[in-house]
Amino acid sequence: MATDNKDIKKDIDIEEVKDENSVDDAVEETTETAEDKNEETSKEEASGEETPKKEKKFGRKKDKAVEKLEEKVKELEDMRVRQLAEFENFRKRSEKEKSQMFEVGAKSVIEKILPVMDNFERGLQGVPEEEKDAPFVKGVEMVYKQMITAFEEMGVKPIEAVGKEFDPNLHNAVMAVDDDSLESGTVAEEMQKGYMYKESVVRHSMVKVVN
Repeated sequence: MATDNKDIKKDIDIEEVKDENSVDDAVEETTETAEDKNEETSKEEASGEETPKKEKKFGRKKDKAVEKLEEKVKELEDMRVRQLAEFENFRKRSEKEKSQMFEVGAKSVIEKILPVMDNFERGLQGVPEEEKDAPFVKGVEMVYKQMITAFEEMGVKPIEAVGKEFDPNLHNAVMAVDDDSLESGTVAEEMQKGYMYKESVVRHSMVKVVN
């Protein structure tokens, strides 16, 4: 009986050793598998490769970022175009206002000088024929002609009236006369000369119109 017990105990020890060896083998196999996976993962990370899922997700994020940048660029471009248009309109408006102010100022100065021109003309018309060659008269004529030249250079010119059809935009009718040699509505006589500055009337001509 003692011998049998020894044999049974020996068999049990052999089975335990086998079991222990199996467990050790399983642990070693599991450890090797984990190490292999970790090694593959490390290789992927080192090479910069990612899974298709991650690549797809990154691609979507990149597309959205590009779209946002494009929208921002378009918005800024529209803003720039609007600002340029507003500046151009402001510049044109400023130039127009400046031109109008200059024209108003010029007309104001011309209106003050016109009575002087009228006096020159009346004075020269009243000079007797025998005195027209006098040095004083010649000097006055030279000053008068110089003023006319200055007016022309400024863009000031007299309005044509006598023999022209009456135009209320240019002429101021103060009297109606009968004249068979002229058609009705024609300017027969100019009582005071009118002037224009560029395209604007500074003073209307004072005229007599045929009935």
